[in-house]
Amino acid sequence: MITAIDTRILLDVLLEDPAFSRSSEEALRRTGILGSLVICEVVYAELAGLFPDHTSLETFLREAGIRLVPSPMETLWKAGELWRRFCLGKKKMKDGTRRILADFLIGAHALLQAEQLITRDKDFYHSTFADLKII
Repeated sequence: MITAIDTRILLDVLLEDPAFSRSSEEALRRTGILGSLVICEVVYAELAGLFPDHTSLETFLREAGIRLVPSPMETLWKAGELWRRFCLGKKKMKDGTRRILADFLIGAHALLQAEQLITRDKDFYHSTFADLKII
């Protein structure tokens, strides 16, 4: 089982979020036992700001058993296509929901390069990536 990880889950652990660090750590532990843990380029880039150098980030990922899996063009296209649809439909939304392309890159990567996604943003990913199993 390949599990993709949303940035927020790793930030919960790295920043020791008082409300979510334990549950995020447990989700990573459980899914790591069942298979491999992967991240896309966006998650890698978002994590990079927390580390003093490239080597420290690579060490963290290696010790956590997390691999960076690059996105092929199909994944990038899917992310852009879904983002465009969301933006076009957004004009009709009254709740002020805002999403950036990074959210769609993470979701498309999980959909096409993994079998499930660990995230705290379950409503968004479930509604936008209906075929993706959300943890």
